[in-house]
Amino acid sequence: MMDEARYLRLVDGVFKTLQDAFDDVDPDVVDAYAAGDVLTLTFRDRSKCVINTQRPTRQVWLAARSRAWHFSLDEPSGKWLDDKGRGDELFATVRAVVRDSAGVDVPL
Repeated sequence: MMDEARYLRLVDGVFKTLQDAFDDVDPDVVDAYAAGDVLTLTFRDRSKCVINTQRPTRQVWLAARSRAWHFSLDEPSGKWLDDKGRGDELFATVRAVVRDSAGVDVPL
């Protein structure tokens, strides 16, 4: 398992990338709100997508549309992949959730 300092550097980059992706999105369509280790996306219909760190497991968790994903860093590829082995990648999953929930294609 990676050490906490490296994990924190990596997830800081993940959260910055995610937050930057919503800079040009109308907040009435998708409101991106960060507080601590949690990024909450609230869609026009008031549904939410919550992305948060899980320090003890060194993962990034995502919950949306009555579903949850746990992403772990795949060292060889440098991608955050779902730990269920389905090949879901964090940024692609966020893009799909946002597209399905708000009709917006964010640059991730």
